[in-house]
Parts: sequence; C-alpha cells; structure tokens
Amino acid sequence: MGVLIVAGTVGLVMVLVQRVGGAASGTRWEAALDQPEGTRITGLAATESGIAVLLARPDGERVLVVEPKRGRVIGEIRPGR
Repeated sequence: MGVLIVAGTVGLVMVLVQRVGGAASGTRWEAALDQPEGTRITGLAATESGIAVLLARPDGERVLVVEPKRGRVIGEIRPGR
C-alpha cells in the first residue's frame, strides 16, 4: 500500500511539472511558502484554480492553494479547533 502511495505521489508531481511548463516549454516557477521550521509537504493535488499543497506543520496540518502563474498562495484551509 505504501509503495502505491509513493508511486502515485511521484506520478502526480511529474504530471504537474509537465502541465505547468517544466522542461517542455523552458519555463519554470517556484513559490516560497514561508512556513515555520519543521514543516513538511505531505501531498500535492491539481485544482481548477491552482495547486493544493498539503502541509504537516508543527502546529497542525494545512492545505495551501498556490497559483502557478505567479507562485503565490491564494488560499489556505486549516482544521477547526
């Protein structure tokens, strides 16, 4: 099961890189998420408005929506307390 999760995540990242431009068009983008130390990216998903990035932070999990064209965070989802 773990192998399938890792393989799926790698495949998703490859598709995202190809769709955003990657090596095919020579354009690249990057985003500085400005998160606290110890934050890890645990998942990625393509959405209609951008790329959803699942983060595991020291203070809990969050989902950030990043706009690929500008590389900026356009939305954030936090679990309620």
